[in-house]
Amino acid sequence: MAEPEACSLENYLALPDHSMDERIAAARQALGKTTILLGHHYQRDEVIRFADFTGDSYKLSKAASETEAQFIVFCGVHFMAESADVLGHAGQQVILPDLNAGCSMADMAEIGQVEECWQTLLDAGVGEDEILPLTYMNSSAAIKAFCGERGGLVCTSSNARGAFHWAFQRAKKILFLPDQHLGRNTGHAMGIPLSEMVVYDPWQGLAGIGGGITPERLRVAKVILWKGHCSVHQRFLPEHVTNVRAKYPGIQVIVHPECRLEVCEKADALGSTERLIKIVREAPAGSTFAIGTEIHLVNRLAKEFAPLGKRIVTLDDTGCLCTTMYRISPQHLAWALENLIAGRVVNRIQVREDVKYWARVALDRMLEIRA
Repeated sequence: MAEPEACSLENYLALPDHSMDERIAAARQALGKTTILLGHHYQRDEVIRFADFTGDSYKLSKAASETEAQFIVFCGVHFMAESADVLGHAGQQVILPDLNAGCSMADMAEIGQVEECWQTLLDAGVGEDEILPLTYMNSSAAIKAFCGERGGLVCTSSNARGAFHWAFQRAKKILFLPDQHLGRNTGHAMGIPLSEMVVYDPWQGLAGIGGGITPERLRVAKVILWKGHCSVHQRFLPEHVTNVRAKYPGIQVIVHPECRLEVCEKADALGSTERLIKIVREAPAGSTFAIGTEIHLVNRLAKEFAPLGKRIVTLDDTGCLCTTMYRISPQHLAWALENLIAGRVVNRIQVREDVKYWARVALDRMLEIRA
């Protein structure tokens, strides 16, 4: 039987954003406690204001798993919805309002490439007992499972240093996926020389050299970084810090550790999204900040703390928008919710059971970390 026209996505997308507000509110009321709506910090205001919980990806997935909601509508990106499915309890179903909402960083590490990298390490003479794979939360469930099955774990930007300590208690080397900047910043902060960190490029295999690194370099390196990055945070440059300090004397520059090392070294503080918010929240009235992270969050903080006399600007005023996160629109959200009311689950995210098992192992091991 054909789907009723009222629930055709094309019909929703033809309508303006503001026309969705009443429909979203009505749908949420009708669905009640059966449905929980999660909103990542980088979501646009028109969407995140409807969220039951806001936060970073791990916090949101964990919060959803602790509720009795049957349906988890995740306003985020694909890997986040996967994590919610991995951590969720039996019977919970995860919905991503737009399946095109991916993550450029997560997409830079494909499971086949990672398996090839691992084999390259073994062929270079790196023993499996010498190295542990660690992956950042911003990775696919398949990558998380790969790490879990080989004794590794998942980390967040707030406990990456603890993850490194955990790994070095068990092995001599780390393969860190998929963000080279978080891995480099973490290793550097722990005193690991840059000369002992190499970048594995999955697209480079010149003259039979896997990842563009000689077997000798792979054997001596302490940290092997995957050549991946966040398209938002990599845009920030050292000169942005210099320029904003010249424009606003006395300003505090705080950035996310997904930024380049050169930017992090010039900043006053760095931290996860949650920590950046905490720094601003706890600062005295009259404080001024330039924040190196996604523009929606920066603008939201500027508006929230303006009444307290705190001035917040973006580190780069050309705008650092997470375009994939922006794909979740009020129209997509209304469409997903109204389909639920009609008894249809659209855009469900399901992780294969064997992948889910090992991904859960990797996530659970994170509980062993001391941040």
